[in-house]
Amino acid sequence: MERTTCCVVGGGPAGMVLALLLARTGIAVTVLEKHADFLRDFRGDTVHPSTLALLDDLGLAERFARLPQRRVRTVRLPVGAGRSAVTVADLAVLPGPYDYVAMVPQWDLLDLLAEEARREPSFELRMNTEATSFLIESGRVTGVRYRTSDGRTGELRALLTVACDGRGSLARSRPELGLRSFPCPMDAWWFRLPRHEGDPAGLFGGAGDRFLTAMIDRGDYWQCAGLIPKGSDSRRRAAGLDRFLAEFSAAVPWVADRVHALRSWDEVKLLRVRLDRLRRWHRPGLLCIGDAAHAMSPVFGIGINLAVQDAVAAARRLAEPLSRGTVRLRDVRGVQRRRGPTTVATQTLQRMAHARFIAPVLQGRSPFGSPQRAERVARLVAGSRWIRRVPAYFVAYGALREHPPEAAVRQPAGGAGAGGAHHRG
Repeated sequence: MERTTCCVVGGGPAGMVLALLLARTGIAVTVLEKHADFLRDFRGDTVHPSTLALLDDLGLAERFARLPQRRVRTVRLPVGAGRSAVTVADLAVLPGPYDYVAMVPQWDLLDLLAEEARREPSFELRMNTEATSFLIESGRVTGVRYRTSDGRTGELRALLTVACDGRGSLARSRPELGLRSFPCPMDAWWFRLPRHEGDPAGLFGGAGDRFLTAMIDRGDYWQCAGLIPKGSDSRRRAAGLDRFLAEFSAAVPWVADRVHALRSWDEVKLLRVRLDRLRRWHRPGLLCIGDAAHAMSPVFGIGINLAVQDAVAAARRLAEPLSRGTVRLRDVRGVQRRRGPTTVATQTLQRMAHARFIAPVLQGRSPFGSPQRAERVARLVAGSRWIRRVPAYFVAYGALREHPPEAAVRQPAGGAGAGGAHHRG
């Protein structure tokens, strides 16, 4: 019978960070990832200062800095007169070394974490292996049943199972965890457009006829997200691709010369946006973190970093119970007590952004109640360095910063990390 101390279901950012931290403390951990690799498009790729500081703590800052990336220091939204872009957060006002968001393909980050975790003898990563159900004995989760891509099945028993498998998590089918959902005004279209030499760098937004867009600089292409009214995908597609391209060109005029590189609706992928959270993240033998515990809106682009911080808090809380071989309900409950308030606060701010800004634009109305009021808000934000500092800190670090277990901290060979010094903040 196969056994491990901690079974991590899902090899995304939360799962890989948790597994690395636990393995460095000497705990046997097995990650089950249903895909053959990490190469999936249109995933969140923003690595915020909280995660950059963590990588520094782990001695990985220099290797991360060598990955292809763009660095973003400002967040600009179309809230000015005529929906002109206004800087609403300026990370450059934060203390260094991490006064930026790194735009890095998620698969590169996951490959880095997996490569580092494989250095630990207590770590195992099983690709092409999907958890299909939980093993439950006397009311306690004792592991999972799994199926591999070649059809082989088996059981993996564990002292603790941690669900890190996203908003489609196997754990979300457990009625006792109580999923609570909130209305979202939008869905998202994901697509690519070519990037030309001379284009601006970074992260840009725009507003059109009942849609909003965000464009992420990928070096040789733009990864674009178009927010459309919830449930309007079929109707808007039926209106024709040319109409959407014309609307997009009007919203972001400087890409009008290459929008027809998008040749078919097949190149536009739909993401149904959800905002929800479990009332309980745990039951005996089971813990949910990241999107498995709380699916976030794309607003602020901080879903990955919240998931990573969940993983850090879980590792710090659970390393000692796992090492002694006894994980009590209060141990896993403590992770939710630590991370739950941050989740609630973040989702509350996202719901406010939905109601005050996104929903009005998608309904063809002015955000903040009237064009005059929107312009006053824009002038206030644009004219105050200190007002921009608050959202900048929130985007950078969230409501609560976490630090890894001391046993997992490493210094890179040769001394300080990429920030110039070991940065704990």
